[in-house]
This record gives sequence, structure tokens and C-alpha cells, in this order.
Amino acid sequence: MNSILDYDIAFIGHYTKDTIISPAGKRVVDGGAFNYGSHVAIRMGLKVAAITRLAPEDYHVVDKLKDLGVDVFLTPSEHSTCLTIEYPTNNVDERILSITSFAGPFSPTDVEGVSARAFIIGASVRGEIPLEVIEKIREKNALISVDVQGFMRVNHGGKLVYDNWPEKEHVLMYVDVLKADAVESEMLTGEKDIKIAARKLSELGPDEVLITHQNGVLLYANNNYYEAEFYPKKLVGRSGRGDTCIAAYMARRLTTPPPQAIIWAAAITSLKMENEGPFQKNLAEVEELLKNKYYPTGSA
Repeated sequence: MNSILDYDIAFIGHYTKDTIISPAGKRVVDGGAFNYGSHVAIRMGLKVAAITRLAPEDYHVVDKLKDLGVDVFLTPSEHSTCLTIEYPTNNVDERILSITSFAGPFSPTDVEGVSARAFIIGASVRGEIPLEVIEKIREKNALISVDVQGFMRVNHGGKLVYDNWPEKEHVLMYVDVLKADAVESEMLTGEKDIKIAARKLSELGPDEVLITHQNGVLLYANNNYYEAEFYPKKLVGRSGRGDTCIAAYMARRLTTPPPQAIIWAAAITSLKMENEGPFQKNLAEVEELLKNKYYPTGSA
């Protein structure tokens, strides 16, 4: 066997133990972009790797992924990254985040043994995935997707706050697909209009920019805008919305052009938001939603 293992898609990021507080109550959920994303990609039939750090007490998350067929490369840490996510109102884009423990930074050696057609870099807080790790991934000639939240969120005395991103230009020169939400894109560009913000972000390097918002997702690619709405029957699982959306987009993007990939991503994200935790539905349900909401005339 070769020392480097090949995959369709690889995720890197911390597991997060999320305490979610909302008008509906308080609960603890297994989070982390690698977790949300791996559930999506493996159910889409891809060969998936997940690179993560977490405490042994939370290995049940890894066991679930392994049972689904995901290859997990984990580094044990004394503590998992533990977040509190508070939604003070019914506006799901308004969140107050805090952090009580941190699983430590990744290193370039964590990605040495994994090769993939695409890497999704999904950190929760600045310092989790240093620049040298991204540079190591770039050497693999893979598509690279980055979620800006893991570079803009800074731990200030236990509160996760958005701060200036000094390495922005350096990181974005390595990025093919950038993911942000409406709040983050405005902070990065000063533009409230997400279309203008997406174009400005693309000018920094990424070929494709995906921005999620309360009602759906916007994609800027090939100098064109594509939009798709979210259609959840009920809104229970806001946390992990963006992680799910970018994972579904990148997984589909490996075989289809941007307009089709973003619609697929919106459909999967809609179904994910109907329940807390990762996407756990089947592709038949995705196809049904696509037929009913996105392609009602039957034309794909």
C-alpha cells in the first residue's frame, strides 16, 4: 500500500461540542465542519477522509463516521473544542458565541498522508489551522475550499468575536472556493449587498465564492451569480448550515458545473436544517425536494 491515501474529498477541522441556546431551549450537539461535511459527502457516495482533533471522551463522533465508511485521521487532545452558541432571537443569523476549551492547532504533518481531489478547510476559531498547513495542502494540487469563520473568529476572554484577518490576502491566494455567511462577507468587504461582497472577495483570489444567508445561498462563479433558496419544512438545525452547504457544493462540484452544484447544495442544506446535528437523510429525499422545489417543471 502506498504511504499516501487517495480520496475524493478530505475535511480538516476540530470536532466541536456545541451547547446551543435558543428560544426553543438548551441542548448539546456534536458539531464541527469535518463532522457535518463528512456526513454529507459519504452519503453522496464519495471516498471521504476526515482529519480532526478531539478528546478521547468524544470518540463516539469518530466511531459514527467510521461506521458510515469515512476514514478518520485523528489526533487526541486533552480537551475537545467546546463552544456555546446562543440565538437570542428568531433571526438565525444572529448568534453569540463563546469558547471554554480548545483542542489545539493542526500541523503540516497531520495532512501528509492524505491526498484528495478536494480539501475543505473548516476551522471554528483562528489558530486552529495555521497558514503552513494550508500551504502544505496547496502542494497536493487539490481544489481547496476555506470557510472564513475559522480565520475571523478570535477568542477574546472566552468570547468568540470577529476580528480583522491579517493573513487574508495570503490565505486567499491559495483558495479555489471561499465560503462565508452574510455577516462575515460584510465584515470582510464592508458591503451589505452580498452580490457586491461576493465579487470583491473573488477579486482576492478565489474562483468561486459561496455566501449563505437566512433564506438561501448565493454563488459567484465565472463572473455570474447563481442563487438558490432554502426550503426546510421546519427550522431546527441552524448550526452546521454553512458546513453542510459547502460540503454538498464541493462534493457535487467534482462532477457538475456551479449552477447545478449550488442547487444540490441548497436542497441538502434545507433537509439538514429540519433536524439538529449532521445531515442524515437519503438521496431519494434530496431528489424529491429537487423535483418539487428546484425543478418543478422536470427540467434539470
